[in-house]
Amino acid sequence: MRKRSLSVLVTAFALIASAAAASAAASSVDTDFYSVPGPHTTVKLRGGPDHTFYYPADLAAGTRYPILLWGNGTGATPDSYDTLLRHLASWGIVVAAANTTQSGSGSEMLAGGQFLIEENTRPASPFHDAIDPAKVGASGHSQGGGGTIRAGADPIVTVTAPVQPGPGGDVRALRGPSLFVAGEKDTIVPPLYVRARYHNADQVAAVFAELRNSDHYFSNGGGKHLKGVLAAWFRYWLADDQRAGTLFFGPRSSCGLCRDKDSWSAVERNTKAQQVG
Repeated sequence: MRKRSLSVLVTAFALIASAAAASAAASSVDTDFYSVPGPHTTVKLRGGPDHTFYYPADLAAGTRYPILLWGNGTGATPDSYDTLLRHLASWGIVVAAANTTQSGSGSEMLAGGQFLIEENTRPASPFHDAIDPAKVGASGHSQGGGGTIRAGADPIVTVTAPVQPGPGGDVRALRGPSLFVAGEKDTIVPPLYVRARYHNADQVAAVFAELRNSDHYFSNGGGKHLKGVLAAWFRYWLADDQRAGTLFFGPRSSCGLCRDKDSWSAVERNTKAQQVG
C-alpha cells in the first residue's frame, strides 16, 4: 500500500511539473515566429521629404498604425534594406526610410516622421487618419544606428533599436526603451563597442542582443533573425503586442532571446528591462 501511495505521489508530481513546463513554453514565443512575414501585404512608395515609405496595403482611415523611422548605413539606400523594411511593414508598421546615404544626424529620419504626422491630418493623403502620432519608433544600421540614437532624443520618438550603431548620438539622451543589436563577427562596429553603448543607456529599459556568427552585413543568416527581432521589438512597444514581449522580457528561463542560443551569442537586459512585464 505504501509503495502504491508513493507511486501515485511521484506520478502526481511528474504531471504537475509537466504542466508547469507546458505553461512556461506557452507563455513564450519561438524567436522565429516574427521572422516570417506578417498578415499584411505591403506597398512601397517614394514621396514626402525625399523618402521611401513601406506600409500595409490595407491602410485605411480609422485604423491607426505606428510609425518606424529608418536610417541607412553609410553609402546605402532604403533599397539596400528592402527585404527588412517590407517585412516590418507586413507586421502593421508604417516605415519612413530617408533616401540618404548619410543618415547619422538623425534629422532626415525625423523629417519622415513629421511628414507622416502632418499627412495624418490631410484628407487627400493615403495616410489620412491612419497614423498614430503617439507611437513612433526609430531604427537604423551602422551610421543609421547612430542616427537612430540622435533621433531617439527627440520627443516624438518613444522607442529605438540601433543596429550595430556608429559613433553618432549620446545614448544618455534616449527617452524610451532601446534594443542594441551587435554582430558577433562584426569588425567594423565590434560587439564590445555596442555593448558599452548599451551599458551607458541605464536611464531607459535597454536590451543588448548579439547575432551569432554575424558580421556587419548580416552574413550567416543574421538578416533572418534581425528582421524577426526588430518586428517583435516594435510590435511590443508600438502595437501593444504582448506576445512579442515574451521574446525580451519576463524570467530569463522564458525570455525567447535568452533561450535561443543558436541565433544569439549573447543577450543582456539592464535593471529597468528586467522590470518590464
